[in-house]
Amino acid sequence: MKSTVIYSLTLAVSLFLFLGCEQENYINDPGNLVPKTVDQDPTLPSISVNGTQLHAETFGNPNNPIVIFLHGGPGSDYRNGLNTKQLADDGYYVVFYDQRGSGLSKRHDKKSYSIQLVLDDLTAVIKYYRTSPDQKIFLFGHSWGAMLAAAYVNSYPDRIDGVILAEPGGLTKKLLDDYGEMSRKMDLFSEATNNLFYLDQFLSGKENQHEILDYKFGISTSFSYAKGNKEGIPGPSPFWRIGTTVLESFSDIYENDGFDFTRNLKQYQPPVLFLYGELNQSYGFGFAQKEAAFFNTATISEVKDTGHEMIYFKWDKVHPLVLNYLNALN
Repeated sequence: MKSTVIYSLTLAVSLFLFLGCEQENYINDPGNLVPKTVDQDPTLPSISVNGTQLHAETFGNPNNPIVIFLHGGPGSDYRNGLNTKQLADDGYYVVFYDQRGSGLSKRHDKKSYSIQLVLDDLTAVIKYYRTSPDQKIFLFGHSWGAMLAAAYVNSYPDRIDGVILAEPGGLTKKLLDDYGEMSRKMDLFSEATNNLFYLDQFLSGKENQHEILDYKFGISTSFSYAKGNKEGIPGPSPFWRIGTTVLESFSDIYENDGFDFTRNLKQYQPPVLFLYGELNQSYGFGFAQKEAAFFNTATISEVKDTGHEMIYFKWDKVHPLVLNYLNALN
């Protein structure tokens, strides 16, 4: 007997396909399955940098020290990190952007992505918003975004004045493998997986069919907060749209080329703040210690009563830790 979830999905897809035929709408047309990206909807806030168009917005005085929030993924967006905008009331200029191919940012061909390209995008974002050469720049990364922040200071140790890393999945391929084993191993017979495979009967997207692929992956994200998950995620957090192609591209890079964002981290001189959630059984103090050891100076702070999605669910506990760190370096 099929679950209520599957029945609802089937009904929704069937109704959509029927109405689409009646109104000559197609499922891979912009806006029919998932929200439009910035190149499709000019009303969305955006910036054009480094040959792409990014969904972006800012809060606070542009002349204050800059805090750039780097969201998770790859492919997610900054919507569940918007609590961070409170730092604008604390005297910081807070910058949010959906990374290339992610969230509501412009989509690109799967073969176009590389780690260096997204590092170059971050350089371009900093240049776009910086109002003076001595304006301080801080990176605040969550999950994949924390990995990206570490990769950036690994490549450019003299450009960033401080880094906050909230549970980076792994700063090397080996560490990411270890974290994945503990946190994301999915039961192939779980309801979440079955729902996704069942949906394949109705929607099968090919490479770079972004609308269909993003819709399908958005449906599958429920496995991350399924009951009993080891990352301590109590339920869904909001997102606009998943960038499936960029996720698949980086997954291929990860599998075929590997990565190591730690080779030059000892050259980074400012202290680093590591955050981990008390309820994330897959991370914990021990894993944070392994990653913090790559830096010269690092403070590890536990965020009580929360798991991996600490910024969305327990910002009230994250905020004072982040603010104390920033103010100490300002």
